[in-house]
Amino acid sequence: MYKRILVATDGSKLSQAAVEHTLKLADATGAEVVALKVVPRYPQTYFEGGMALANEEIQRIEKEWQEDAQAVVNAVKAEGQKRAVKVKATTVKSDLIAEAVIAAAKRHKVDLIVMASHGRRGLKRLLLGSETQQVLTHSHTPVLVLR
Repeated sequence: MYKRILVATDGSKLSQAAVEHTLKLADATGAEVVALKVVPRYPQTYFEGGMALANEEIQRIEKEWQEDAQAVVNAVKAEGQKRAVKVKATTVKSDLIAEAVIAAAKRHKVDLIVMASHGRRGLKRLLLGSETQQVLTHSHTPVLVLR
């Protein structure tokens, strides 16, 4: 049924449920898993929400974010190994999360994208946006959304 499943995770409790579901689905179907964490870059200007910091400090922060992201996907890989599920741990640096998820799905030729959603509605959804909604709307790959 599925040969390769991408699970987008941010390490949160909600996305951990998506990881758990993905590993169970992969185990049942014999699929491989691509665990993806998108790492944003540090905002460079006041208008982007960043504070004026020295370039070395920005590099330190971005390196820390990258290491944290790698730890998140490595944890998925370790959990997959316990279940005999092949997991590729991947991070991507991008400010455009939905676009990065869709691009990774194409690059890894996945059959399914799995993401978690908070299920926000109304004004909260409008103000906070939804990366999951963007992926669902723009991806040509099927998307499984878990709440």
